Formats: sequence, structure tokens, C-alpha cells
Amino acid sequence: MIPIKKYSQEIVHRSTITNCMSSNKPIYSPNYYKEPGPKLDKESPFESMMERFRFAAEILKLDEGMFEYLANPVKQVIVSIPVVMDNGSIKVFEGYRVIHDNVLGPSKGGIRYSPDVNIDEVKALASWMTWKCAVVNVPFGGAKGGVRCNPKELSIGELERLTRRYTANLLEIFGPDRDIPAPDMNTNEQVMAWIMDTYSMRSQKTETAVVTGKPIILGGSQGRKEATGRGVVTCTLAGLNKIGLMPNKSTVVVQGFGNVGSVSAELMYEQGAKVIAVSDISGGYLNKEGLNIPEMIQYSKENNNSLEGYPDAEKISNDDLLELECDVLIPAAKEDQIGKHNAHKIKAKIISEGANGPVTANADSILDQKGIMVIPDILANAGGVTVSYFEWVQDRQGYFWTEERVNRRLNRMMRSAFDNLYNVSEEYNITLRQAAYVYAINKVATTLKMRGIYA
Repeated sequence: MIPIKKYSQEIVHRSTITNCMSSNKPIYSPNYYKEPGPKLDKESPFESMMERFRFAAEILKLDEGMFEYLANPVKQVIVSIPVVMDNGSIKVFEGYRVIHDNVLGPSKGGIRYSPDVNIDEVKALASWMTWKCAVVNVPFGGAKGGVRCNPKELSIGELERLTRRYTANLLEIFGPDRDIPAPDMNTNEQVMAWIMDTYSMRSQKTETAVVTGKPIILGGSQGRKEATGRGVVTCTLAGLNKIGLMPNKSTVVVQGFGNVGSVSAELMYEQGAKVIAVSDISGGYLNKEGLNIPEMIQYSKENNNSLEGYPDAEKISNDDLLELECDVLIPAAKEDQIGKHNAHKIKAKIISEGANGPVTANADSILDQKGIMVIPDILANAGGVTVSYFEWVQDRQGYFWTEERVNRRLNRMMRSAFDNLYNVSEEYNITLRQAAYVYAINKVATTLKMRGIYA
């Protein structure tokens, strides 16, 4: 474990913060922790992340230069993507790729297709990936990409042409030793296959390791689709153990029934936990005697991926679902679900964040005062990037693992990361979330110090 100077929140003042890199030189500006980063809504997960980053920077006593280095991306690229549409017209889309950090290794991060995506959002998400990789000790830096488009309005042919031109514009950025994309919002293994093929054609050799989240037939990894949910459950079981609860004696509520939520619910069900409520876009479903999760998954598949009309449960609202009395609450739907408006109503003993940013920064202290263990997103849902790392390793070796081996190694890495952060939080009297950011930022800063700044 990287040594971290012991910290007491009550005695930290900006006037006493010093340089962790070399001397005891004081900060130039007492407000510099508040300045860098995108100017986003205070309730957004991205600004929540920046607030937590600033808090960890104070604990670590980062000087202004180091803070600015870690708060700002290494590289930002904006490209125009002309596409010949099916009707013969030309439409130009805007694409982004941000490399936040590559100190620990090649940068890693998904590509999202959305009409709302913008450069500030991509910058924030890229930094999130840096801390997530550092927390689970994966040798990657953080990156993110996006194309401003509505994929629902594009044909398969238009999506392919857009993806290939976006890739062609970023050939000098992507690479198995430089920057490795993955699926994200509105992208999938087919999009990754197009990226891999385009890059390979230009390289004049097949480069399966240039992306992760590919189809298995093209070098994808067994267990990748279930990895995020499996990681959530591994951390949840570790948390239950720390508070002295057996899985088969615990009650669970899961918000969201997509890939992460349904896998989390099913694996907790298999552990003997009583899953009393789940929700999807159609609403919440409660049965205090316990839901039959495999049956609900099958029902959803047969009902256009919806639980609408499921008979063996009481229909409840999303707000009511979050406020149910339970041992474990897994918010696996979307951001900003628990904030200062409802944090005081949460009755769970553990919150395991399956989604990115489901708890806002202004709810952290409320949940802490209530004694609720929050397993933060940059740990809990890092199973996806961990198995993406496994995929990259397998592609580079040309040797592929069984699903059992993938799951075993994933469980080991996630449990090790949880135990590490738990020990940091106990030793330095901070929350798991604070421990995650402190550990991740300290790891990157310490590595940067050893490498030095190239000039």
C-alpha cells in the first residue's frame, strides 16, 4: 500500500496545505482547489466527482502545480465526422476523445453516442476513469470519447460509416499501447468491431487489443457482459462481511434492471439474499417475502425488456423504492438518485453504487452521519474495466481464459481493492469514498513524481 499521511479532517486548512512533491512550499492561491474542472451543475455526478477530488487533494496536500496537472486532461481532440447518409446527402457530426491521464499506462475509456454529449462531459468522465483504474490497480490511465449524434435516427449503414470515419480521424490517438476504447452509452460490441477493423486495415495487421468489449469471436473476453454486476456483488459481499451480516440473512433493493442491475440482483439472489424490490423504467416492484429474480429476468426478456405488468409484486414509485428499509441498496440506474433532498430518508445499511454518480456530493456527509457504508462507484462498478483489462491481456498474449478463470480473477482483484480501501478508511478515519479518491490520486501523483515531468 502506498503510504498516506494520517489525516484529521478538523485540522486541515488551506493555509497549511503544503507541497507533497518536494518542499514545504505553501500554496500560492487559497482558492485554487475550487477553480479547475468543468463548470457543471452542482448536482451533476461530474461536479460531485470534482468536489471529491478537491477534498482528496487537500488531504494529500497537493501543491497548485500537481493539482492542476491531475485536474486537467493530457490531451483533448475534437474532430469533424462527415458521413454520406443513406439518401445521398452529407451530414457532419462532431466527435471527441479526451485522454485525461496516461501515467499508469495506456489510457482506457468508453465511447458514447448521444445528442447531448459535449467536451466538458467527456473531460469529466475521462478523469473518472483515471481514478477508477487506479483504485482497482489496473495499469491504465483514464480516457473517454463521444460523438454528438442520435443513434436511434441512424441506420446501421450510417452508424458504421460514422464509426469508421471517427476511428480514421483518431488513428494517431488510438492504439493498444496508447489509448484503448470500449463500449459506453449507445455503443456496443458491433461498434467496437468496426473500430478494430478500421484500425487494423490502416495498420495492415489485425490489432484485436486496440479495443475491448468486442464480440468473443473477434477476441472478446468471456464474462465481460456480467463483469460490472459481478464486481458490484463482490464488493457488496465484502461490505456485508465487515458489518457482520451473512448474505442469506440480508435484504436487498436494486434500482435499475438493465445489465448491471439484473446481474447484481441475480447474483445476490444466488447468494441466498432476499431481494425484496427492483425497478426499471416502468417503475418499482416490491415483494417483502422476496422476489424470484430469475423469473423476473425471463419475464423482462419476453416483454420487450420491461417488467411492466409483472404479477407477483406490488407496484411502487422509484422514490419509495430508494427509501425502503433494507440491508443493501444497489442504485444501478442513473446518476443523482440520492441527494440532500432524500439522503436522510435512506434506511439501508450499505449502498453499493452500481451506476456512475448515483449519490451526489452533498449527500455524502448525511449518509456518513447516518452510519451508512457507501461503496463508491469508482470501486463498486469497476468490474467492467477490470475485465476489459483482462481482455486486453488475452488479446496481447493470443491466449484466452475460461469464464471461470475470468470470474475468479475478477473476484480476487475486486475483493483486494475493497479490503485495501477499507483499511485506508479505518486507519485514517475517512469514508470509503474518501479513501478511494485519496488512494487513487496519491497513486497517480506518486507515480508521476517517480517518472518526473518530461521537458
